[in-house]
Amino acid sequence: MEAALINHILVPLDGSALAECVLPHVIALAPVSNARVTLLHVMQPLQSGRGGSAVDPIEWHLQKQNLEKYLDQIAGQLNESGILGVERIILEGGPASSVVDYASNNNVDLIVLSTHGQSGLSGWNVSSVVQKILLRSYKSILLVRAYIPSSAGMTKVRYKRLFIGLDCSPRSEFVLPFAISLAQFHKSQVILESVIEKPQSINRFPLSDEDTGLINKFVERNYQAATRYLKQLVTQFSMKELKLKAHVSTGDRAMTVLHDLAEESNADLVLLAAHGYTGERRWPYGSVTTSFIAYGNSSLMIMQDLPKTEIQPTRAEMAVREGKGH
Repeated sequence: MEAALINHILVPLDGSALAECVLPHVIALAPVSNARVTLLHVMQPLQSGRGGSAVDPIEWHLQKQNLEKYLDQIAGQLNESGILGVERIILEGGPASSVVDYASNNNVDLIVLSTHGQSGLSGWNVSSVVQKILLRSYKSILLVRAYIPSSAGMTKVRYKRLFIGLDCSPRSEFVLPFAISLAQFHKSQVILESVIEKPQSINRFPLSDEDTGLINKFVERNYQAATRYLKQLVTQFSMKELKLKAHVSTGDRAMTVLHDLAEESNADLVLLAAHGYTGERRWPYGSVTTSFIAYGNSSLMIMQDLPKTEIQPTRAEMAVREGKGH
């Protein structure tokens, strides 16, 4: 099981209260691995491109000074909470591309994102800027749901209960090293959950007893294998004095069952690897993790198990690289 170290945490802020909902999580996460923290704000360029509106230079410089004061204030609050040496960066450009480029060029291990920011809450679970960062950063992500009220203020979040989804694959285990460190640091209860999906039978007519028996046998075999797997993990981590609870469920759709179980667990944080057993390398996330990004209701930590070089670029990315973009 390869350890996923988090040494550098990037915190994009747009100056809104919604974006600042991530700060209690930063206070809770950074000390776990003694990670350094960078606050990042992206502002409109002074020299607007073709078709862009003109920017008054005096107003722009005043805005930049105010942003510097804002980031200094946030850094000071983090400092008071024990997070020392916070770096402050102001960039010019597009918000999503600037965050992605900075993360790629500065050895960022984790990007902490609020689902919504300056544009306000919407019916979409994740704002368009955050969607772009999620799809193009190829980094581990902590996604904080801005639409869920929190009274934490600038005090750190207490991760009393962690929910970890596993499909028994080595790739899904990529989430475990940091999750275990997090649980030890916060003395959290850890719920390990695996869901066995019933195979689909293509048949316009009711299944025969033979078909039903075959499906049940297949499910039972996988159920027993998953149970042994989780027991091995519990034994493996028993020396770490963790409050572990392992459970195997079955259902017609593993994704749906996992969502329901995560909701019922009242976990403070759901943790998943970006890919699992069936995850495709051509996409930054597997289908289960993608569904939790789009439809989950808990704060979500995604550990990216694949480096950027192993994830296939989209046709749009390749076209831009080849100079075909406009």
